[in-house]
Amino acid sequence: MSADSSDLCQSNSQPQTKRGFERRLAFVLSATSLFLEKGYDAVALDDIVNHSGGSKASIYKYFGNKKGLFKAICDYRRDLLFKDLFQENNPAYALDLELFLTQTLDNFYQHISTIENQKFIRLLFEQVKSNPDLLEYLYQECPEKILDRVSQQLAYAHENKTIFCENPAYAAQVYLGILWRIEWRLLMGIPPTETDAQIQDYLKYSIELFLKSLKPL
Repeated sequence: MSADSSDLCQSNSQPQTKRGFERRLAFVLSATSLFLEKGYDAVALDDIVNHSGGSKASIYKYFGNKKGLFKAICDYRRDLLFKDLFQENNPAYALDLELFLTQTLDNFYQHISTIENQKFIRLLFEQVKSNPDLLEYLYQECPEKILDRVSQQLAYAHENKTIFCENPAYAAQVYLGILWRIEWRLLMGIPPTETDAQIQDYLKYSIELFLKSLKPL
């Protein structure tokens, strides 16, 4: 089996030193930049090495192969997404459901509004078409975990009688659907027809309507 033959490859080795972590991150950032600029198939490992420094031996050591490197990029960007979405260091965030729902949806909108994130999601869609293992892995690691996080917040509010929500998982899907039209327009490269202020008004209205439907009986 060649170094690039497996469809989904775990990293062969995790860095043990600060320099190792920095080198691994440099590969992730350089490869991301090149993939977004030229496309995944047009970029060779030599291109990444020339862009970031280091050696191909280090890429094989940390990622196993090119597909393992791409998976590491997905993991890295997933972590950034969750950091953007959920402000876990804000004490009021876990206690105030309206604040949680408002900020999470606004954070998600701001995330998908950036050109780089839109480009990466399109690149991701291209790659998972030929890699079902990566598709299943990323679905469980991103959309499902976002859904679970929102479900947990709704379940917590239900237990504390802030809302009445017997099926938090269903309600979380309804909530996340608020952005589907805007999200798909952005991912397809169609500029929003609304101003940013109008979108903010829409989000505020939708969250108020969503919470009204969950008022305790």
